[in-house]
Formats: sequence, structure tokens, C-alpha cells
Amino acid sequence: MRYLFFITFLMSTSALADEGMWQPHQLPDLSSRLLELGLEINPANLSALDQFPMNAIVSLGGCSASFVSPQGLVVTNHHCVYGSVQYNSTPENNLLTDGFLAQQLSEEIPAAPGTRIYVTEAVTDVTAAALAGVTASSTGIERYQTIESNRKALIAECESSDMHRCSVSSFHQGLEYFLLKRLEIQDVRLVYAPATSIGKYGGDIDNWQWPRHTGDFGFYRAYVDTRGRPAEFSENNVPYKPDSFLEVSAKGVEEGDFVMGVGYPGSTNRYRTAAEIDNQFTWFYPKARQFREDLMSIIDENSEQGSPARLAYESTLAGLSNYAKNYQSMVESYQHSDFINRRKQEENDLAVWIDGDATRKQAYSAPLVKLQALIDSDNAARERELVRGYMSYATLPSTAQRLYRLAVEKQKPDAEREPGYQERDISRFRQSMQRISRRFDAQVDKAMLSYLLAQYSKLPEQYRSSSLDSFYDLSEGFNQGEVEQIIQDAYSQSSLNDEATRLAWMDKSLEEFRSSTDPLIQYAVASHDERMLLQREDKELRGQFQQWRPRYMEAVIAYNRSLNRPIYADANSSLRVTFGQVRGNQPKDGLVNQPFTSLEGILGKDTGVEPFNAPAKQLDLIRQEQHGKYSLASLGSVPVNFLSTLDITGGNSGTATMNSKAQLVGLLFDGVYESIIGDWDFDDDKNRAISVDSRYMLWVMEYMDGATNLLDEMVIVD
Repeated sequence: MRYLFFITFLMSTSALADEGMWQPHQLPDLSSRLLELGLEINPANLSALDQFPMNAIVSLGGCSASFVSPQGLVVTNHHCVYGSVQYNSTPENNLLTDGFLAQQLSEEIPAAPGTRIYVTEAVTDVTAAALAGVTASSTGIERYQTIESNRKALIAECESSDMHRCSVSSFHQGLEYFLLKRLEIQDVRLVYAPATSIGKYGGDIDNWQWPRHTGDFGFYRAYVDTRGRPAEFSENNVPYKPDSFLEVSAKGVEEGDFVMGVGYPGSTNRYRTAAEIDNQFTWFYPKARQFREDLMSIIDENSEQGSPARLAYESTLAGLSNYAKNYQSMVESYQHSDFINRRKQEENDLAVWIDGDATRKQAYSAPLVKLQALIDSDNAARERELVRGYMSYATLPSTAQRLYRLAVEKQKPDAEREPGYQERDISRFRQSMQRISRRFDAQVDKAMLSYLLAQYSKLPEQYRSSSLDSFYDLSEGFNQGEVEQIIQDAYSQSSLNDEATRLAWMDKSLEEFRSSTDPLIQYAVASHDERMLLQREDKELRGQFQQWRPRYMEAVIAYNRSLNRPIYADANSSLRVTFGQVRGNQPKDGLVNQPFTSLEGILGKDTGVEPFNAPAKQLDLIRQEQHGKYSLASLGSVPVNFLSTLDITGGNSGTATMNSKAQLVGLLFDGVYESIIGDWDFDDDKNRAISVDSRYMLWVMEYMDGATNLLDEMVIVD
């Protein structure tokens, strides 16, 4: 079925918007558009993963990044290294407040446990192998398990060298499957992060807003053993030598210049149905936002500013806050748009096109009906799934459940274990147990659990758990005093807050779990069968979606091809290329967003109170007009952030914004308010991505923090 996914360009390429997160193998078909916009390197290089610039781009497993020196120096966003800064901070040595700079290799410190750098080496079409054994008569769970088994076999073969982390990702909602082979660098060290008053300037207030003045950048370094192979942290390890790295531009870009972003966008939903869109924007986002805001309040109420407890939850707070604002803005953007009406019209047009031809009607009518029925079924249990999803914020109970699940899975042959519990996952599992030591406080955890149980108690009877009701005495309703006493007793009698104990449980037998007197372990054992039953139901439903979503996408792709529209797959954390221009926008009548902000904007915003509390040294430098060689003539100052038409989503954080020569001119870190809905809908007039300008990065490094060792290490071009 590969013929479905080749891009057809019967229209003029100049008519295309800068929409699309393109797979590298699609780039040759986009050559004319890339050259028209101003690309100066060979467009074919963008489809060659083993050549510059593609082999300089890496993933952090949630953020994007890139090599910027021959010594494994990696640049990404400040908020992408934030967890490692937090992990290494103490009240006495608060790196979040003060920033961190290693002046030499020996001063670089290990990143948070589990931090990885992934270098994509190959992307291979494995559609036939992934779907082998799947038949039209397969039940949902049979289909799910067959595809899962095929995936694990492909991954096991790919990872035979013990140097790689592989995955099999679906594209076009299951029409295609690709095997992603990535070198997994395990020894990652924190090199440099400016103070939060620079790296997070504007904080949550400025999040998703323009104008923006955030120095959202930081540096890691990749280390390997003396043979050049990935290895766990060791004093004997040496910096990794990448095959290529990006030069950093001190000249930067100007309005109208070509830019491209190469990174690992998380997920988009550009091809979801109107029913799914309506559920997401009118139910899920408002509900999930409230959960997040409530959890943030609980953390705030149970941990004093600057205390060890608050420091432990700074990274959690940042994540909760970012998506709480995202969800609220999603809803507001949706309410002020015609998105749902346009999608309904698109679906109606699709249905009319299908009905207009007997062959199309026979091929595509059933998928539309079947998919809608599955969506209705999925929505029926949405309240339970929302609560289940947020229960993981209660660290100790979820830790007990994960540990017992590990003991259960270890009874099976490795190939039959659930993903996340195979031998390939044990190192990550152990590190997740270690991270708890720096990201947990008992008082905060108990308060969050009490809140989550209160939300659970509101569920309809058919979605309740008998084991959970029994353990927390909820069968007759939620009595806060009684529930909190049960929680208090359970936590005081549990030893899971101790790291050595958690690690020891990883090697214990089922019998030891079942005979344990730890109440949280006891609950994990007692509730396991119920959780597995729910998981089986989930797999049945997911297997049915795996049958009908691809058929639906076949219809969507065929319809768009009939209109000569190019098609790209939804983002799925795989390597993608997006391209466009430096350009402002006019989001509403009378309001024009200029494409650059300047140092003077920091001075204008500053109040001395977080999050508008720039360092005094920085304010003095700005007043002195100390611009050095980093000034943009048309701006008359050093540019701080800039707008572009790049198509981005979550996971693009840290993506290298490159100029026409594939030199680093910035780092993508956010979008404007009008771009929030871009996960679902792209508007070329309003969608804009925000990058921190390379000139501001270099200015901060030179004049603020004296990071001359890193400036000397990088190749900086004018």
C-alpha cells in the first residue's frame, strides 16, 4: 500500500502553506519548495540519516537536541535540562536559582537518572513484518497481541548489539510501520544551564505568549566508554565523538529568511474525527486542566517555597503548569475558532466523495461506521480513564504496583513480557526507582493521594474498583478524615520511601510480595487482577482501533490525493523536518506581532519579582547597550526570541532552528497562543513557533556567565 503515501504535487508548490512535519524520506519530493524558500544545501541530504545535518540531530526521549561540537556537546532547551538541574539542586546549592556551568570536563555532573541521548541511525519500513499474522477475522485483542509480538521480535533483533534502543512506530494510524534504530547514549552529564531568571524568564505568565524574552537553552554532554561504545556512568568514560555537529551562527537570521527545524515532535491529531475533537475540547481538556490545577495547589499548600519538599516537586510543578495552561488555552482557542465546523464539513465532503463511486463506497463506508462506534465505546468510560491516568501522581502506591507487576512479568519468557518490564527496560526501571529519592515528599504525596481518591469516589458504580474501595474504605462513600487516616497508616508502615528498599524489591519473588506486611505492597498484590482485567479490555479496544483507523486513513489519503493535496503523517516522536520563514503575524484586528524581541524588552518587563526578575548584571549590561557582535542591525539590539512559520508540537522543544546552510540560528521552545490548537488544526496565518535566538544564547554565554570554554569548543560562524 506504499503508493498511498507518496506525495503528489500536481499543484504549484508555491501554493503550499508551511504546514507539515515531514518524514526524512519524503524530503526529495519537497525539493522544489525547499529551494524556493531558500535552502542552500542539497535537499537530498535531509533524507540521509547518516549525513550532515541529520546525524547531528538527537532525541532526549521527550525533547529534541543537537550536537554542537566534536566532543559530544549537546544543546537543547533549558526546560529540557530542568529536571537534571532540579535533581542536582539542594537548598544549600540551588542550581535552579544560581545556574550551573562546568568550566572543564571534570566539573560536569551526571544528569538525572534515566537521562538518555538517542542518535537515530536507521528508519526502515517494516509494515509487512509488523502486520504478519493479522487477519480480517482477528478479534481486537488477537490483533493487538499479534502486532505487539511482531514489534517485540523486530526490536529484539534490532537491539542485538546492546548499543541501540529500537522501536516500531505506526504511521498514518497503522497503515505503515517503521523500525527506528537509535544509538542509546547512557552517560549524560549536565554541562551548563543559565539561572532560571534567564532560562525561564517570564515563567508561566509568558508561556504561549508573544512578545517573549526567554533564554530557554542549556547543554548536556554525551559520554561513552574508551572503545566508543555506550556505557553507564564511569569516571573512565570519554566524550562521544559524533559524526557531525552543527555550527552556531553569530549572524543569525532576519525577517523573511528561510529556516527549518529537525527534531522529534511528540504527537499531533490532525486526522481525528469531529466526534473525537468535540470530546477532547469540550470534556477532556477542561477536566484534565482542573486536575492539574488542583494538584499544583496541593503541592503549593504542602511545601514551603525553598524547602526540600518544594525543590523535590519543582519539575513536577513545571510540567503540571505547562499543560494546565496549554489545556485552558486549547479550549479558549477552540471556542473562538470555526475548527469543529470545518472538520464536520470535511467529513461530510469525504462521505459525499465515498458515496459518489461504487468501488469507493464498498471500500470505505464500513470503516467510517465502525470507527464511530469504537469512539462512542471509548468515550463511555472516559471518566474512569481520566482518574486512572492521574492516579500515578501518587508516587508510593503506583511504585508498589509497578514493582509487583515487574515480579509477575519476570515469571514469563522475556519476549512475552509487557513492554516496560523486559530485560531491555530494567536499567530504566531501576533509575526510575532512584529518581524518586529526589522527587518525592511523603506529606505532598499523601495529600495528592487523598485528592485523587476523592475524585475516584465520584465515579459511577460500574467503573469502581472493589479492591480499591475495600482498601481505602470507600464502598459507603468518601469520608476525608477516615481516608486520610488510612493513607497515614499505610505510609507510616511502608518502607517504599527508602531507595534501597525499592531497589531490593526489584529482585524479590512473587511469594515475598504475597507474604509482605507492607500495606502498599499488599494493596498492589490484591488489586493486580483487577488492573490486568482493565488492561485486557483496553487491549481489546485498541486492537479494534488498529483494524479500523488504518482503513479510515486509507479513505482520507485517497480523498486528499484526488484533490492533489500532500499528506504527512501525524507526529509520533520520530524524526521529522519542518520548514518555513522568519515571519510575524497578525493574530487579531489591530494587533501585529513583530518577528523579533530584543534585550530592551527584558528591561521593560522587569519588576524584580519572579518570574520577571532578570539578574542585576544582565540589566546593567542592557542599560550599557553592551551588544558585542550579536546585534541585529534592523533591530538595533541583540534579538532574544523570534517567530517563524515552522510547524511544531510538544517534543519539538530543543529542536535546532537552522538557516539555509544548516547552521544553528536558534532553538524552538514554544508557540504563540494562536498555535496551541496546532496539535489538531494548522492555520498558516496564525500559527507561529518561538525560538530562542542563537545571538542571545551566545550573548548570555559570553557576557553573563563567562562560558568561554564552551564558546571556544563550538564552531561559531559570522
